[in-house]
Amino acid sequence: MQKGIVLSNISNLYKVEIEGKTYDCNARGRFKSNDVSPVAGDLVDIEITDEEKMVGVITKIHTRKNYLKRPKMANLTQIILVISMKLPNPDLELLDKQLVYAEFLGIKPIICLNKVDLEEDEKIEKISSIYKNIGYEVIKTNAKEKVGVNKLKPFLKNNITAFSGNSGVGKSTLINDIFERNISEEGLISNKNKRGKNTTTQVNLYKIEENSYIADTPGFSTFDIYEIPKEDLAHFFIEFGPYLNDCEYGDCSHIKEENCGIKKALEKGKISRQRYENYCKMKTKEVENGSFNINIKCKKG
Repeated sequence: MQKGIVLSNISNLYKVEIEGKTYDCNARGRFKSNDVSPVAGDLVDIEITDEEKMVGVITKIHTRKNYLKRPKMANLTQIILVISMKLPNPDLELLDKQLVYAEFLGIKPIICLNKVDLEEDEKIEKISSIYKNIGYEVIKTNAKEKVGVNKLKPFLKNNITAFSGNSGVGKSTLINDIFERNISEEGLISNKNKRGKNTTTQVNLYKIEENSYIADTPGFSTFDIYEIPKEDLAHFFIEFGPYLNDCEYGDCSHIKEENCGIKKALEKGKISRQRYENYCKMKTKEVENGSFNINIKCKKG
């Protein structure tokens, strides 16, 4: 048996990298019976059945550090959250959902503001300062002109990194810039509705150097956080932390209560109103058929 990492899965055919070699592998049937399947990022044992043809069988999936259900990936150490400043416009609610989910999974998030050439400096700085003040790393790029891309590269070393964000924000272009070749298909922007069209249909993990991989993930316009108990949501807005013990009630929702430490911090300008309102939207959604539906409008405190 040899240990490798799953790079991709296409129609239940897995590409597994072992010491610089890539093998095409099937998975043992017992994985299906246990309702577990290998995903990109999994560390697996394989039995090589034909060295010349580079094929084998996955016999074991090692214990995962973490697991994302959508898109399906495992063992991530870092997520680069790509936000477009224009075409499409920045989706800060999606960004905050992604940040919450990254905190929940214990994965380091980095925010990349792309297409900065298309927006005024004032608006870029306004968004950047919100997240820098919280403590997040924010990197500004213009992927088309390869501006700022070198600032991303040091963060990739010794990490399994996913690039995440809506289609059309520039994930594939950034990945192509990092590898200095056309390694993934660029997203297309619809002139009709200015939203991205999905072009990447499965997760692909690419090796940069030893122990360093990046992933191109499917574009998506929703981000489910139903795994997070609603009562725990505030703990994953990391700037809320210092004020959670200042609430009158232990089960404070931080929305309708009067004597709330979060709302007091909000009024004093210690918490971003944009972030607080996105918290309200997430908090007041109910799980229905495995997805969230807003049923209460966010109050501004």
